[in-house]
Amino acid sequence: MMNITDMLDRSADLYPDRIAFSDPSKSITFEELQRKAKQAACAFLSGNVLPMADQGRAVAFYMEKSVDAIIIMMAGAYIGAYYSFVDVRQPADRAGRVISILDPVIVITDNENEKGLQEILSGSAKTPVSNIRKILEDTQNTPIDSVLLSKRRGEFYDLLPLYVNFTSGSTGDPKGVLVSHRSVIDFIEVFTKDFGINDSDIIANQAPFDFDVSVKDIYSGLYTGAQVMLIPREYFSNPSVLMDYLCDGNVTVIIWAVSAMCFVSIMNGLEYRIPDRLRMIMFSGEQMPVKQLNKWRKFLPEATYINLYGPTEITCNCTYHILDREYEKGENIPIGLPFENEKVFLLDDRDNPVTNPGVEGEICVSGTCLAIGYLKNEEKTDAAFVQNPLNKDYYERIYRTGDLGRYDEDGRLYYISRKDFQIKHMGQRIELGEIENAAMSAEGVERACCLYDEKKQRICLAYSGTAQKESVSESMRIKLPPYMIPGKTVQLDCLPLNKNGKIDRNALKEVLF
Repeated sequence: MMNITDMLDRSADLYPDRIAFSDPSKSITFEELQRKAKQAACAFLSGNVLPMADQGRAVAFYMEKSVDAIIIMMAGAYIGAYYSFVDVRQPADRAGRVISILDPVIVITDNENEKGLQEILSGSAKTPVSNIRKILEDTQNTPIDSVLLSKRRGEFYDLLPLYVNFTSGSTGDPKGVLVSHRSVIDFIEVFTKDFGINDSDIIANQAPFDFDVSVKDIYSGLYTGAQVMLIPREYFSNPSVLMDYLCDGNVTVIIWAVSAMCFVSIMNGLEYRIPDRLRMIMFSGEQMPVKQLNKWRKFLPEATYINLYGPTEITCNCTYHILDREYEKGENIPIGLPFENEKVFLLDDRDNPVTNPGVEGEICVSGTCLAIGYLKNEEKTDAAFVQNPLNKDYYERIYRTGDLGRYDEDGRLYYISRKDFQIKHMGQRIELGEIENAAMSAEGVERACCLYDEKKQRICLAYSGTAQKESVSESMRIKLPPYMIPGKTVQLDCLPLNKNGKIDRNALKEVLF
């Protein structure tokens, strides 16, 4: 395979009448998706939206995920364009900066977001905008020009970008992580094989399309013939609606962010209704609190639980751990072993290899999984994607994750913390993640996050749950030395989350500092 549309073409041949994607308002079969995507692709090319000589340009989306969006994403893939979803809930200024970096050939929106997009684009260079409904209406009778598509296909190569997802940079400027067709194809083939995802599965997609967790949902479905159910974002503020959607849809596989899992368990969603067809539950993005995991296992004890690890820059995930036992409160769950065709290793501060159990080092990754780099940001690309310092014989590109890890006696990898979450306080090197784990093991604590106030030289803790601050501090004193006890503790109704469902540490600074 050179293009992810090969996945769609194969599934359309094997399962033409099977539902490929669905949302609460509509569904589409594999054959319909293939036909409509090719019609839109031909319209794009013949209308010079994307000239034949101009591959590798962005098609931007300013809208929520939907079945209709999938059609245009695949249309772009047929003609060599890459897609990027611009989060509609971020500040307008940041959205404008993202669109400016993308410099897309077109921005696609819908009725709900068209006005907001026009305000973002006002005063800037003219960027073509089109309503997705109009595109699909205008192209529904477009003949498929096989010669035109074949010509474009002949110019294709697998290192062309498929998508770009924007992450926040250390300076606050968005960084666009550019990922190729080859990287996604390589990962999805292994991912679906390792976990036995097949054409009888129904995958419930939680992540928005600007978050790389969605890549596992979308392309696992396209590759295997599984159905992908898109869950609207607002369902994650209404647990009963969410659980009804999962149960009524007979969902068998979920690949969710940790925060989404915690939402269900904290809000007692499983006590309302159990999606008992679920056979596989995968989670990633943050360390899973054992307390919340155990709530899931109580209601779905027969399901397989898998902890996934990996930053956006390595195409979804590079390691996994299939849970094979119960874990105690405050215990870390391994991130496990590398996926096939991915090299994962640790380096110390002097770029020496770390192999001994219990010794921490920076997690580094090499392989086909590596992203192309950061869009139009050579400086940050060169800083993060570097030559393997252990290889003196030939060029071997690696990604330095900035995450700290350690091995256990069995060679399984554990995530410890971010390098930039490591502090030096009272002469001691401290991992803030260790303090967070100690806090979350306290009775009545749902979630916890720890920050360091450099100005006041003070460790600060925020948590949600019913526990009183005094009891949380007392519990931590049992587990931690005195120099690791937070100097400030704040109880919140809930911890703020960013658009990807992770704890928003910048927002917490406003509360703690």
